[in-house]
Amino acid sequence: MKKILVSECLLGAACRYDGCSKPDSGVIEAISKCAYIPVCPEALGGLPTPRKPSEIVGDRVLMVDGTDVTYEYKRGAELALKIALENGCEAAILKARSPSCGKGFIYDGTYTKTLKAGNGVCAQLLMDNGIDVINETELDKLNL
Repeated sequence: MKKILVSECLLGAACRYDGCSKPDSGVIEAISKCAYIPVCPEALGGLPTPRKPSEIVGDRVLMVDGTDVTYEYKRGAELALKIALENGCEAAILKARSPSCGKGFIYDGTYTKTLKAGNGVCAQLLMDNGIDVINETELDKLNL
């Protein structure tokens, strides 16, 4: 059975920056056919819920008030990768546009909800280590 890492917020956990979740019925249905491991890289990195919104600005991750949370994002990504590797995960379904989990497009660092091409910290680390990453809008690309 294929093992998949999944953003916890997509499963209904209230771990997003705003203290909410983003349950996705398509993701929940897709993972019903496999073993899955829920993670929230931001929480794993030590950030509280709720927290101020963050975006990638250059090579840093900054909260809207300028607080540098790059360390927490990198630490959470490293722990998520460790969990994925220890559990033999071949793929990950991560939350779109997130500075941690976004794949393909993320917010541009202006805090205006403007998107730019790029990947979140965790998504990039997983891909760099051979784990296939999709977001909740790309479930048709999931090979089970």
